[in-house]
Amino acid sequence: MKEKKADIIAVAKAARVSPSTVSRSFNHPDLVKASTRRKIDRAVRKLGYIRNRAAQTIHGIRSGTIGLIVPTIDHAIFAELIQSFSESIEELGFTLLLASHGYDLQREYLLCRKMLEHRVDGMALIGTSHEAETFGLLERQAIPTLLLWNYSEGAPFPSIGPDNFEAGRLVADHVARLGHRRLAGLFPPLTGNDRAAGRRAGVEAALAAHGLQIAEGWDLETPYSVGAAKEAVLDLLGRPDRPTALICGNDVLAWGALHALGRAGVAVPGEVTVTGIGDFKGSKDFEPALTTVRIPARQIGARAAATIARRVTDPATEVPSELVVPELLVRQTCAPGIR
Repeated sequence: MKEKKADIIAVAKAARVSPSTVSRSFNHPDLVKASTRRKIDRAVRKLGYIRNRAAQTIHGIRSGTIGLIVPTIDHAIFAELIQSFSESIEELGFTLLLASHGYDLQREYLLCRKMLEHRVDGMALIGTSHEAETFGLLERQAIPTLLLWNYSEGAPFPSIGPDNFEAGRLVADHVARLGHRRLAGLFPPLTGNDRAAGRRAGVEAALAAHGLQIAEGWDLETPYSVGAAKEAVLDLLGRPDRPTALICGNDVLAWGALHALGRAGVAVPGEVTVTGIGDFKGSKDFEPALTTVRIPARQIGARAAATIARRVTDPATEVPSELVVPELLVRQTCAPGIR
């Protein structure tokens, strides 16, 4: 004979609280003390209780989930953001529902629809440029939405992130001030990627201010892949002429460049200066340590979690866009150029 499934009454008895407190802990965790939520969680685990979310959402009760859609989970690019957002949203009593669209904004629209079908309480997307259908869908559903990893006052929803133009400007200005004139660039495809496009524009503006530009033939494009970046730079090094500085659109591409330079026996920074953007885990541990621009992923993730939880529990809350300032970190992959 099968054991009867635990219900909310059994959970309340095991936790020594009222059924209404258990319900409140699930649906309005911000209104329940952390110590009480822990007691309820222990009871839930002991009894193996599973909430019937389908029945709850039919009656208009929140699902307790927040959707986060990122371009990729294949690389380190968004790993720290996802981890920080997940940890922070869980502490606030919510569960993360995660998906990736592979830099395909039409696919992102379809994923948004699926998440809304699952009755997520809030949505977070990466970047501020999305399909008009996606924005329209989220606006019509009146669901709390945040845009992460890029800052824009003019976006349809509040954004939390850096000024990516400034991130690109910072690193290119540093390279130019070191005296480099023979410049190469390594960037991902810009289509569907407003972060990379902003950084590229910042690099071009900073170089133009110094009367410089990335040389024709040294303007490289690869996907976000260490292997692809490595092959592109090895091809560049196989040519009769080479740059003295390589500006990369993010740290993943810079890692590939450093591997290529090491394999080819080219000294960094003695022969070629290399820069990245992001300051991902591992960038400071390279030999030599990578000069880059810090995009504080964990800080963005934690702030985003707190903000969207606040908007879900209090829909009347006004949330302004929030600029997270990028920071140039000068390490060992840069040296003065030959004037």
